[in-house]
Amino acid sequence: MKMHPSKPASKQRILIADDHPLFREGLVQLINRERDLSCCGETGTVAATQTAVATLQPDLLVLDLRLKDGDGLELIKSLKARFPDLFVLVLSEHDETLYAERALRAGAKGYLMKEEATDEVLNAIRRILEGELYLSRKMSVLALHKLLDNAEDARGGYVGRLTDRELQVFQMLGAGMGTADIATELRVSFKTIESHRENIKHKLGLRNAVDLLCHAVQWVHGRSGSDPRNGAQPAAH
Repeated sequence: MKMHPSKPASKQRILIADDHPLFREGLVQLINRERDLSCCGETGTVAATQTAVATLQPDLLVLDLRLKDGDGLELIKSLKARFPDLFVLVLSEHDETLYAERALRAGAKGYLMKEEATDEVLNAIRRILEGELYLSRKMSVLALHKLLDNAEDARGGYVGRLTDRELQVFQMLGAGMGTADIATELRVSFKTIESHRENIKHKLGLRNAVDLLCHAVQWVHGRSGSDPRNGAQPAAH
């Protein structure tokens, strides 16, 4: 955890949690140039972020979903349980059409992708500090269509059926990690990951481990939104 010198009380204090030091440095400089904002600290791990929130008591946390030692969605849930008044803005490379709604359900107040302009980052921070929710224009339109149509929107297609943890396991499988490696990374048992794999296969209508691996790899590298059950044989029971 890196703490920054205290700023005038009139400035609202921002904590940055991201595992890329260069990105953090750029964000610190961006925030500290503003008359009404200041960066009170920066972290790169889940553990350090939990400590920093408790110690520094920031007004808002800017959080990447991927940190070195854990999952951002689970961190949001944990922090909101301990600090219900904490504002959280997710700033991530993860596709907003799949992760934005999950982040808001976890307790975040906004979601923004890192490819957005710096002015939009500042706009999102200020709107959340004013008590508003923030979504990009694209996500706002998708949310409106979902509300009006009462149907699934385009947010990640078939993988939207998975829970947050199942999606995380699916993504790790697609990135080439084995069951044992995933269990170690997530600090759970081998049996737990096997259970997640079975649940994923059932929800996605996949027949076996080979199908699961193929679709996971395709999704990670191609971000396919097509349903594997379309044109596929029913899952074996």
